[in-house]
Amino acid sequence: MNFDKTLNSFAYYLKTEEKSRATAEKYVRDVRAFLIFLGKNELNKEQTLLYKEHLVKSYAPASVNSMLGALNSFLSFIGRADCRVRQLKIQHQIFAREDKELTEKEYARLLKTAEGTRISLVIQTICITGIRVSELSYITAEAVRAGKAVVNCKNKTRVIFIPVQIQKLLKEYMKRSGITAGEVFVTKGGKVLDRSNIWKEMKALCKKAGVSDKKVFPHNLRHLFARTFYRIEKDIVRLADLLGHSSLSTTRIYTMDCGSSHLRSMERVCLRLTT
Repeated sequence: MNFDKTLNSFAYYLKTEEKSRATAEKYVRDVRAFLIFLGKNELNKEQTLLYKEHLVKSYAPASVNSMLGALNSFLSFIGRADCRVRQLKIQHQIFAREDKELTEKEYARLLKTAEGTRISLVIQTICITGIRVSELSYITAEAVRAGKAVVNCKNKTRVIFIPVQIQKLLKEYMKRSGITAGEVFVTKGGKVLDRSNIWKEMKALCKKAGVSDKKVFPHNLRHLFARTFYRIEKDIVRLADLLGHSSLSTTRIYTMDCGSSHLRSMERVCLRLTT
């Protein structure tokens, strides 16, 4: 089998299945990693099981399942469902890891360090609207002036409201940058900022701000938005709509507090029940 040709066909298949660009790229990347592992060995169930063992030794369970999901999709696509492997069973987590979650104080420190820069506005736009980094292209000059962006993603359409405060900042940035139409966040060459551009700028900012780079990436800003919204509004259904989730189970993951917060709650219960 010509795997390079098959991978290209798989990428086209993912596109016809209306997978997002980021998802399709990840699937292809994960499958390519498996093919490198496979080498010249024959594709069979024994090899996919060995690959699963290899992943378990090298990655966190959630990452393993994500990569196996991509591999299983590819195996079904090429008619080798017999080689599919089961994903790991992961015990439901009741709280978030403190070393991974960005706090409001750390967020404020990032903004203070990045004040007046483009990355500051990117961070604020994601964190204040809850938008996905892949959806930043919907933040256009027209959307900023209207105060809302209509996002079409994953076969769903939703409206992202842009609060007045961030509208003001974005309008000032647009004026300085000479942006009158189209996407707000673009490179000097006029191309839309992609995930890698943003990632690099955020990592550089982490060093200056003294914030762990393990906590600073676009998706974590969505988590901070979700936790903050839920603490204020206590409305998980509306939050799911804002985030573009079809399942409340997914939204619940975004609203998890850290273990120390759970401990404080338990101590308050203990105090009441022992006095």
